[in-house]
Amino acid sequence: MEADGEPRVREYMTSDVATVSPDDTVEAVAHRIAESDEYSGFPVCEGRRVEGFVSARDLLLAEDHEPMFRVMSDDILVAHPEMGVQDAGRVILRSGIQKLPVVDDAGHLVGIISNADVIRSHIERATPNKVDKLTRTLESIHDVSARDERREVVIDELVPTQGTVYADELEGRTYELKRGLAEPLVVIDNGGLQPPDQATVTEFADGESPEQTRELLLADGHHRVKAAEQLDIETMDAYVIVLDDPVDLGMARTADDADLTSISDIEVVDYARHPLVETTERLQGEDD
Repeated sequence: MEADGEPRVREYMTSDVATVSPDDTVEAVAHRIAESDEYSGFPVCEGRRVEGFVSARDLLLAEDHEPMFRVMSDDILVAHPEMGVQDAGRVILRSGIQKLPVVDDAGHLVGIISNADVIRSHIERATPNKVDKLTRTLESIHDVSARDERREVVIDELVPTQGTVYADELEGRTYELKRGLAEPLVVIDNGGLQPPDQATVTEFADGESPEQTRELLLADGHHRVKAAEQLDIETMDAYVIVLDDPVDLGMARTADDADLTSISDIEVVDYARHPLVETTERLQGEDD
């Protein structure tokens, strides 16, 4: 059991669990797996009580007419709703399985937790810490009031602050988006108190008064938004840091200098051009 405040299995498990009966046949369960992109096995339940687990591999070794109680694994690993998500993740990793049935004190099935759920829990803990650190930094450097909020942002309204993303990482972010595992973006809403129809910034917090339109600056998540653009996704979940007074931000100047105005301006480059790879190749050449 983890210390208070740590995420629990009950917070991330799926409560609506598909199950099979001990009397269901191999043929019937095999059809359910074949017709679904989601399931590769099921808890075997008598009523609400978990009796075992059957996987696609178990079915391959059995005759079509055999019932689940003859082919299921009855020595199964389970999680408790109050178990720490990190502990559940260790069990999933070390056992080589993808999902853990979650049972209460009476042995009744109350949910199921997967490796994807564990990944999601880590994402949801890491991003708020990142946002809090950036918020405090902006307040300290620019002497401006800042707050953060969670909301959907329109991708076409975002201004990127880096000009390139790498093809292999883009592929990974695309995979995550398709499976609902993408980390929320981090966006800076510069001058967020202004209504959208009055977007011209007339005075910066430091006293300068250049003409500048209000911008939603993408601080973190360039590979994710580029992947979303390619998948025709129009909005994404984001932590938005709202600056009540507009500020002359360095990342905005960087975007302006590089003529970055939309996500389509981000260039996708091959990993071989990544600076770390180039450095490694150069060092190898010197050794030769």
